[in-house]
Amino acid sequence: MREKGRESLGSRLGFIFLSAGCAIGLGNVWRFPYITGRYGGAAFVLIYLLFLVCLAMPVMVMEFAVGRASKQSIIGSFRALQPKGTFWSAFGYFGLAGNYILMMFYTTVTGWMLSYTWYNLTGRLEGLAPDQVGAFFGSVLGDPWGMSLWLFAAVTIGSLICAGGLQKGVERATKVMMCGLLLIVFVLAVRSVTLPGAEKGLEFYLKPDFGKLIQNGVWNTVYAALGQAFFTLSLGIGSMAIFGSYISRDRTLLGESIIITALDTFVALSAGLIIFPACFAYSIEPNAGPGLIFVTLPTMFNNMPQGRLWSTLFFLFMSFAAMTTVVAVFELLIASSMDAWGWSRKKASVFNFVAIFILSLPCVFGFNIWSSFAPLGEGTIVLDLEDFIVSNNLLPLGALIYLLFCCTRYGWGWEKFTAEADAGKGAKVPQALRAYCTYVVPFAIAVIFIFGYIEKFFSK
Repeated sequence: MREKGRESLGSRLGFIFLSAGCAIGLGNVWRFPYITGRYGGAAFVLIYLLFLVCLAMPVMVMEFAVGRASKQSIIGSFRALQPKGTFWSAFGYFGLAGNYILMMFYTTVTGWMLSYTWYNLTGRLEGLAPDQVGAFFGSVLGDPWGMSLWLFAAVTIGSLICAGGLQKGVERATKVMMCGLLLIVFVLAVRSVTLPGAEKGLEFYLKPDFGKLIQNGVWNTVYAALGQAFFTLSLGIGSMAIFGSYISRDRTLLGESIIITALDTFVALSAGLIIFPACFAYSIEPNAGPGLIFVTLPTMFNNMPQGRLWSTLFFLFMSFAAMTTVVAVFELLIASSMDAWGWSRKKASVFNFVAIFILSLPCVFGFNIWSSFAPLGEGTIVLDLEDFIVSNNLLPLGALIYLLFCCTRYGWGWEKFTAEADAGKGAKVPQALRAYCTYVVPFAIAVIFIFGYIEKFFSK
């Protein structure tokens, strides 16, 4: 078990950007605008923000605390802190497996973002009619060699950054990508809200209409907001805990979690400011689904002045958002390999590069040569199975493990958790929240877990 000489981050900003980069991903810039459009706009956003603060943030603080107290990745963190005679450490292997499964499909989608950045930069989509844009995306998915090449690019970038070291590789690259992401999202948002007719999109997005909430079904909207608030931060499989293991006890973990959650929320809300005003300006349905990104929006950009520039910037923004998560999860996998087997960073990087590339190929093939394989019923593909395992199972169950471990006497316990979380300057965890974190948050997560199955297998 590697502990002596453990690497550390060079700055507080590095920790914030790394953690925010892990949280900020395609769930923010792809799923959030789509699901907001589906459930009626601003009313959904308000419920989402409430759940983000009340549900997701406590789990984030606990992940950071377990990581910082143990100075270990997910494999060793529970083993280092668990009471004698207990078996919390077994969860470490499930959490590690969850990160590998996450990368099996996330790297594939990241490859799409990289490819569309290149296709727009080189003008491949310029001037295409709407049906031609759709056909182009279909041809991308149907080409296993092309998709494998862009998958290889995504995995190579992630592993090379991590191989460069924690400070000189991971921290430095993430600072660059996060600064680029924040700059591009600002430029795109300004451009979108100044389009003729954008005010209708702003009204849809920012003015609550609770009539639409009722029209969509109050429970459906609440459940969707609950799930989005939880899944946007990728909590439950140790993706955040690893960065807690790299930081000092100078700052309280609640204060840092507030900043990271605010950054994550800023990017998600800004993605809506980019997409909704532009959709309304060009009379595009804002609930067009995931195809909105690769079919509808490229068509819209083709009708916009300097559309090639704006479309390239948009997909560069998407690529930065995806790559920050890829790098963060790669770092967890590499650190876990180093902690568990005493490997050097270079050896761990090479191993995980090869493992992730090979493990991701089924997701690529699921869109073409294995497209007849429907693991969850008619119309499903390999990506749906992998996403279901992570999003509907390992994330909520993992969050429950962290809550029970940190809040009950059978695990690490509330007193030890709050002592670690409150070390340093900043906001402290209110002791009055103990019952809330012990009973209410686990209940809410159990609801997500149960209704995730109902929605997947029993809803029409």
